[in-house]
Amino acid sequence: MDVPHFPDGIEAYPHGHQPSVLASHAARTADNSCAYFLDRLEPGQRILDLGCGPGSITLDLAERIGPNGYVLGVDFSADAISAARAAAESRGVAGVEFTVGDLFDLDVRPASFDIVHAHQVLQHLADPVKALRAMARYCKPGGLIAVRDADYGAMAWYPQLPGVSAWFTTYCRSARATGGEPDAGRRLRAWANATGLEITYAGSSTWTYATPEATAWWGNTQADRVLHSTFAERTRAQGLTDADLQVMARDWRTWGQDPDAWFFLPHGELIVVNS
Repeated sequence: MDVPHFPDGIEAYPHGHQPSVLASHAARTADNSCAYFLDRLEPGQRILDLGCGPGSITLDLAERIGPNGYVLGVDFSADAISAARAAAESRGVAGVEFTVGDLFDLDVRPASFDIVHAHQVLQHLADPVKALRAMARYCKPGGLIAVRDADYGAMAWYPQLPGVSAWFTTYCRSARATGGEPDAGRRLRAWANATGLEITYAGSSTWTYATPEATAWWGNTQADRVLHSTFAERTRAQGLTDADLQVMARDWRTWGQDPDAWFFLPHGELIVVNS
């Protein structure tokens, strides 16, 4: 994915690609992140997976279309691509490649993919409409463009601990500082309409953490990311202190162990047919 950079050199992607972030992103699968278009998959298809991160979704898609298909995973982060290649080797998945690239200017043949997919990408871009048009360039006529993005403004959680609320406010401010839109999920239909592409599906699905195992994992994961990711660097650039970060991390861990803990994260989903 193409992401601009802060003038001071801090990476503008608000999460970063440190081990704490990649470990969290690796929990994403085709089943929990792409269920809305899995019925469109067919053996032998060619799929372009943009913003692939550590490749967990990419590899699932490659397994589903079989060895006669081809999936190309692209990310702007060399660290993410290294992790994805290691995962591919470990899983022994055929028909998949990973490369570092710029979403807007990929070295691929135009109109050469049956499906062009982006999960949690448009929310980070200053011009998501331009990104959708770029995706259409890579997609065959009659092929599918599939996007899914979170909607932070519709998140809900309980208990409402101060550190978790501070994390939410800080993250959204940080994301918008470089033109991103954390409330992307509700805007997907509008962005697609601005391209003139034919929408065949607009809907939503959720990630919900509401078991002791799930809340402990989510709370600990978020605490690690607060302390050991680009989020921490950007937070300090906004004037927050290490003590502020420690409060956020502490309350994330406390929340994760609470027997009443519940976290709801909605996503907008969209499928368009390329003309």
